[in-house]
Amino acid sequence: KETQLNIVKEALAGIKVGVLARMYDIHPETIRSWIRDHRDFIPAEEIPFADEHLQELQRLQEVEQRYEKAVKVLGEKELELEILRELLKKQAPAYLKNSK
Repeated sequence: KETQLNIVKEALAGIKVGVLARMYDIHPETIRSWIRDHRDFIPAEEIPFADEHLQELQRLQEVEQRYEKAVKVLGEKELELEILRELLKKQAPAYLKNSK
C-alpha cells in the first residue's frame, strides 16, 4: 500500500506512467488505476519535489525521449539508403549498356 502511494506521488510530481511502470515492473494501467483511486486523497505537500530520486527519473525520461528520436532518425536514414540502393540497381543496367 505504501509503495502504491509513493508511485502515485511520483506520478503526480510529473514522472510519466510508462517510466514508473518500467522502473517498478508494474503494468501502466495498474498505476493509472492507483492514480485514479488515490490522487484526491494525497495532500499537495506530500507530492515530492525535485529530490535526487525524482531528478534521476526525469533524467531517465529525457534519455528515453532522445533515444526514441534517435531510433526514428536512424530508421528514416536506413529507409533513405535502401531507396538509393534500389535506384542504383535500376540505373546500373542502363549505365552499363551505354558504356559499351
